[in-house]
Amino acid sequence: MEKERVLITGAAGFLGSHLSDRFLKEGYHVIGMDNLITGSKKNIEHLLPRDDFEFHHHDVTKFVHVPGDVKYILHFASPASPIDYLKIPIQTLKVGALGTHNLLGLAKEKNARMLIASTSEVYGDPLVHPQTEEYWGNVNPIGPRGVYDEAKRFQEAITMAYNRYHGVETRIIRIFNTYGPRMRLDDGRALPAFMSQALKNEPITVFGDGSQTRSFCYVDDLVEGIYRLLLSDYDHPVNIGNPSEITIKQFAEEVVDLIDSKSTISYHPLPKDDPKQRKPDITKAKEILNWKPEVDRKEGLKRTLEHFQTLPEFKS
Repeated sequence: MEKERVLITGAAGFLGSHLSDRFLKEGYHVIGMDNLITGSKKNIEHLLPRDDFEFHHHDVTKFVHVPGDVKYILHFASPASPIDYLKIPIQTLKVGALGTHNLLGLAKEKNARMLIASTSEVYGDPLVHPQTEEYWGNVNPIGPRGVYDEAKRFQEAITMAYNRYHGVETRIIRIFNTYGPRMRLDDGRALPAFMSQALKNEPITVFGDGSQTRSFCYVDDLVEGIYRLLLSDYDHPVNIGNPSEITIKQFAEEVVDLIDSKSTISYHPLPKDDPKQRKPDITKAKEILNWKPEVDRKEGLKRTLEHFQTLPEFKS
């Protein structure tokens, strides 16, 4: 019997590679697609020899063709850190707009269910705390972060339009800060930056006074939430994240303590439109998906550190 096929875009990225692992484990044939603009083939090299995994080096902002049946499409292609989307702003807008349009067209053609990776960034610098799915957000559309925030907001809008107008089965996940193995060291996000600096005993870069908050979810928990949402009957946005909130300063201190590093904290000006608070309300995920995060931050950081310590930069 032939395996059901799932298309995962951004498959060579941090989240896409973990999703590829999960869907292979669940018995699917995985078609991974990535233009490698921010992803890395290293993340999926362990999958390339498998018969039930195929990789297509392709930019989804161009026409997407996949022969044969496709059961599910998971759209995770997009730069996802400020350092990336400030460097490639137009590509970020295009993958959220044109890429999503192309994949929704494919979903319609294949009669496939499609899940899009939205983000807590649709809430902008929130005036409501914690953030519920009903909150419409506080976003600066012309600020430097607007290229990512508005690409994702448009992505949600066109997804719901295809759902309502064409009857395409769609799912929308709003992802809050996630961490774990395979994060890029140079992607500019807090955890890889802090761990890299602490492992080298360099000053830890904290923006502002470090009082801004984030909520960090371990990647295995996120993947479980994505899987449950895809298989659910719910077609409106669902927050997936860990509501355990911490200041960036405290987070830096946790990383330094874990590594027993000699690093000190170095404070720098806060980037424009940087959110001051970020914490998901996960009531919907609990009620609809019976999901909640299982891996606490201490354990998640330990697992992530073990991965970073295997990288050539840190092997002693």
